[in-house]
Amino acid sequence: MSIVTDDPRPFALSGIHWSAVIAGALTAAALATVLHSFAAAIGLAVTSTAPTWRDSSVALWILSGIYLVLAALASYGLGGYVAGWIRSGTADVIDDEDTTNGLHGLLVWAVATLITVAVIAATALGVSRLAAPSGGSVGPAASVGSENILAYDIDRLFRGDGRYPQTDTARARAEAGRILLTASGHSGVNTDDRAYLSRLVVAQTGLAPPEAERRVDATIVRAKDNINRARRSGVLLAFMAGAAALLGGVAAWFAAGGGSKHARDTSVPSIWSSRRVTTFP
Repeated sequence: MSIVTDDPRPFALSGIHWSAVIAGALTAAALATVLHSFAAAIGLAVTSTAPTWRDSSVALWILSGIYLVLAALASYGLGGYVAGWIRSGTADVIDDEDTTNGLHGLLVWAVATLITVAVIAATALGVSRLAAPSGGSVGPAASVGSENILAYDIDRLFRGDGRYPQTDTARARAEAGRILLTASGHSGVNTDDRAYLSRLVVAQTGLAPPEAERRVDATIVRAKDNINRARRSGVLLAFMAGAAALLGGVAAWFAAGGGSKHARDTSVPSIWSSRRVTTFP
């Protein structure tokens, strides 16, 4: 007969071993960051600043979503396993062992998610600042969104032959971008905005007014298609991201139990263990 007793544990609070949770969460967040960086390198990232993003097929969107799910399963599964392994070396033997391990896995999932979101948000903020149009005269930050989505369309809108000087180009691009973003609305670009865009094109390129109007009309059509395509892609990938997060929580729950069981079954003493085992005949 064996009775397992533990020394006092500074990281244990109300039955939760925070040392194991934090170690597992850091492991999961680190692996998730590596996998997301790899996805960005091979073109499977959820978002991309590449100018050819509009040419992505639905199959590529689905592949990106599947990769997101697999990355979540791998990251949270490893984090939960690490937490379960560490906890088994510092915990009492209790009746409801599976539930306790699962709760540790969920805590790993929660903390790792917050860390990963913070890293991705910081990265996205840096990319947005780099993608912002040059020229300090443009104040509103909302123009950055239109530049990312409609940059190529705006380039074509203001493309000239070099014979006419372009003045205050940054402000003209920002205004045109914000107007073109309304193309996907129910009423589309109104008449006044179309006329204003035509005047901007004439001022920036020196085109004749009829040619400028035709260019504006063609650009509005392309902008609407590109915005709708980006919207469909965003909905699909957002759904896959939510599914990946939920499946990651499930993976962390069961992986924590597996890590704890593996640690208890192995014959190698755990370096995390502070248990004293007393054996009675």
